[in-house]
Amino acid sequence: MHCRHFGVCGGCTLPGVPYAEQLAKKRQDLSTLLRLDVPPLIPSPSDSGFRCKVAFVFGSDGKRLVMGHYAIGSQRIVPIEECPVHHGRGNRIAFALRDHLSRSAEARNRPSAFARSASFGGSGLLRHVIIRTTEDGREASAMLVVRRNEKALRAPVKKFLASPEKPDGFFINIHDTPGPFMTGDETIKIEGLSHVKEVVGGLSYLVSPTAFFQTNVGAAAELVKLVLEEIGPAKTVLDLYCGSGLFSLALAKAGARVTGVEENRQAIKDAEANLRLNRLPQGQVRFIAGKAEDSIRGAFDAVVLDPPRQGCPPRVLSGVFEELRPSRAVYVSCNPDVLATELPVILKAGYRVRRVQAVDMFPHTNHIETVMAFERG
Repeated sequence: MHCRHFGVCGGCTLPGVPYAEQLAKKRQDLSTLLRLDVPPLIPSPSDSGFRCKVAFVFGSDGKRLVMGHYAIGSQRIVPIEECPVHHGRGNRIAFALRDHLSRSAEARNRPSAFARSASFGGSGLLRHVIIRTTEDGREASAMLVVRRNEKALRAPVKKFLASPEKPDGFFINIHDTPGPFMTGDETIKIEGLSHVKEVVGGLSYLVSPTAFFQTNVGAAAELVKLVLEEIGPAKTVLDLYCGSGLFSLALAKAGARVTGVEENRQAIKDAEANLRLNRLPQGQVRFIAGKAEDSIRGAFDAVVLDPPRQGCPPRVLSGVFEELRPSRAVYVSCNPDVLATELPVILKAGYRVRRVQAVDMFPHTNHIETVMAFERG
């Protein structure tokens, strides 16, 4: 895969490295970090067009509105004209919206006012655009993240929604706090669908604009297979950091009674809608909106943990591996450095590594998604 922005854009950290070499490098890095013999990675089904979540940041070069990614190791925005790792429809929607906003900003003679380093404390209006497409491009939603909902947005948004590239749903998100977080608490639906419907492993998932769902859907299906294999015939499963139910619903479909816990309330709403959508038996899954560390109670045959990049708080590790002490646990880690620091804690609690398997969710980057299965004893 080639991209004209390789070497400047910080989105891809392994630019131009042949894919087979990327996989070998990641395997070696993970083996060294975990001090384990790691098998070859499960590759991404595709090394281009695999990102079904498309995200760009807005800024200004002083004369015009620009949209792109941050440069390597900086907060300088590289204007992007192509992004081969993004889904094609997501790119087309984002570029069309950028063009309508840019023309409006130039007509008003205020490109810098529209986007002046808005993400890191500037006073610009525009912050990000986030597109979510289904893997097949059948459905797409777009969310424009702004510091405030100004009238100046109405004309360009109206023209964009009348264009051939209009998404199936469009939202405005208000985010007026400086910092790296991409979205704020208030989301306004402008028109169209409230969700896109993705299909993974024969199950349907409604994904709202601000809820987390795996970006690489094909690789996510491999994660689900691994979790199902390692949980095995467990009758009761606790799914911590369950999101919108990716693992919970698959485990329930396989026959387990599942309790899913997630702090993001919108994700829980999506998970409950997904439960109804897939017509799983009443009472097969119970979803709880709350922190994982406050929801570790009861008795479970197995536990699934899929925490964010910062990993599991000590209270979660001790609660699962020292108090609940399930026969099996499966840890899905998106940060192998954190996993390496938590692994000795889990082993000390009396568990052994049953299996480790990495999945390449993000080709052309150093990112590694690791599934580690433990059993007590």
